[in-house]
This record gives sequence, structure tokens and C-alpha cells, in this order.
Amino acid sequence: MKILVLADIHANWTALSAIIHETFDACLFIGDLVEYGVEPIPCIDWVRQHATAAIRGNHDHSVAQRVTPPAGSGFRKLAGETRQQHWSVLSPSHLKYLSRLPVTESITLDGIRFHLVHATPRDPMDEYLADEPNLWRTRLAGISADIVCVGHTHIQFHRDLGDCQILNPGSVGQPRDGDSRAAYAVINNGQVELKRVEYDIDDTVAKLHTAGLSSDCIDLAEAVLRSGGRL
Repeated sequence: MKILVLADIHANWTALSAIIHETFDACLFIGDLVEYGVEPIPCIDWVRQHATAAIRGNHDHSVAQRVTPPAGSGFRKLAGETRQQHWSVLSPSHLKYLSRLPVTESITLDGIRFHLVHATPRDPMDEYLADEPNLWRTRLAGISADIVCVGHTHIQFHRDLGDCQILNPGSVGQPRDGDSRAAYAVINNGQVELKRVEYDIDDTVAKLHTAGLSSDCIDLAEAVLRSGGRL
């Protein structure tokens, strides 16, 4: 069985479009369909149609629950401006889908027990934890799974902890590990493979310009996209 694992699409349909050529028998989505990019509709529609299991990320929660856009600059401002742009284009059906995504999910596929959580089991939507094995062992206490799939950091990694594996497929729509290519993972007959694919960043940037975002938000988004988050 071939399982496609995706996270942190962030309304970047151009990036997601570069991945969906990948064949799969099942798809796991680990949260954050929306914000930072400006094409939430096709991203939501694709995941709603193709994901075997999908969970909620912090940005999905903010859009669905109409959380007031944060004050400030940088990523906070970018999230706030794209949140308001999303509210102007998403249908009630899209918002309902986001609002009904579970915070965590456990599923067995091909005899493999998966536990899905966007951030960490201790703090499912907000805690940032990268490839730190000792800290992950403390976070996974009490979790019965063969592979724990996470996202949130936008940094791709796979770590075998002995009794279970931790997998972050990286970000489809806004990588922050110094590699600008869209990131994802494939699990084929139980074997995990981290993958990357080039996509048309110019097209994504052009769409930011036509969406009415402020110039500083566009500049930040473009710099992150082109550098893979190395600002």
C-alpha cells in the first residue's frame, strides 16, 4: 500500500498541484490547509475529495472560527491579511469542513497504526517541536502508534524512536528548512520516503499580487517562498 502524507499546504494551490501527480492508495493530511497563500478553495476541495484522514491545524481553526486577525507584523500580519481574504472567498461549506476537522486522529492502514496531530500531543495545534528525539519521547508517552505524523514546523524529518516513528512530511506550501521545493512524504509498504518537488514559485507570487495584500506581506511571503524560509 502506498500512503501519501501531506501537511501545511497553506492555500498554495500551485505547490499542491505539483504533488498530486503522485499516485497513492491512501492520503493523510496533517493540518493547515489555509492562510499565507491566497488559493484556499482548490486546496480544501482537493483534500476533502482525496484525504483518507485529515486533521485540523492552527490556521484552519482560526479561519473556521473567525478568530480576529492578530495585530503586528511579519507572519502575524500575513496570516491576518490572508485570513480576511479567505473569508471573502470561502463558502459556508468550506468553513464547515474546516470547523469539523478533528484535532487528532488515529487510523490503521495496511496494518500500520498512525496517530495524526498537527503540532504535538501535549499541545495539538500550537507547540513547535522539531527533530529532537528526547523531547519527542516525552510528548509521545501514552500514544499507541507505529508512526506519529506531525506538521506545524514546516521542517521535514523522519526519526525512528524504536517503539514508534515520528514523521513530519514538511510543508507543501511554505517550506522553512532552506529548500524551496514543495515537501511531502510517501510510505510505501511500510517504508518512509521524504520527497521534494519543484513548483512554479513565480505563479504563486503573481497570485499574491492580484489578491490585494499589502506590499510588506507580499515581500515577506515571496522571500520565504524563494528561500525556503531562510531569511
